[in-house]
Order: sequence, then C-alpha cells, then structure tokens
Amino acid sequence: MNTGNIIITLRAAKKIADVFGVSLDYFVGEGVNAHFDKKTLQKSRELELLEEDKKKTLFDLMHTYIRDAKTRQAYAAR
Repeated sequence: MNTGNIIITLRAAKKIADVFGVSLDYFVGEGVNAHFDKKTLQKSRELELLEEDKKKTLFDLMHTYIRDAKTRQAYAAR
C-alpha cells in the first residue's frame, strides 16, 4: 500500500528548505514560524537591522493594528 509518504535524509530536507529560503521547521510544518509566509519571515529578520527607536515605532504601530483587528473580530462575533 502506498501512503504517499517519502522518507528523505535530514541533509536532503535541509537542502530543500534552503532552496525555498525557509527553516527546516517551516519546511516540515512545525515550529514557531510554520504558519508565516516567506515574506513575513523575511521582514521579521530585516527588523533586526533597524535602530531600536525605529523598531519600537513599528512594534507600536503593529500593536495598534492588531488590537483594532481583534476588537473588530470580537464585535463581529456577537
């Protein structure tokens, strides 16, 4: 019976993940970043290049948008 599962070596899996520019956790669908798309992960890495005050400004803005989205969802569910 063929279940469609393929067993590859860890080294091969790492090479494939590298080709797609994702972590091994992401490639196998596990880990903290598994649900983020490639663009989101890249931008989060690039945040480290910013000065602390610019990072704080971006995080404050993100917090505001996320809070507002959660509020809209909460009221829409009623």
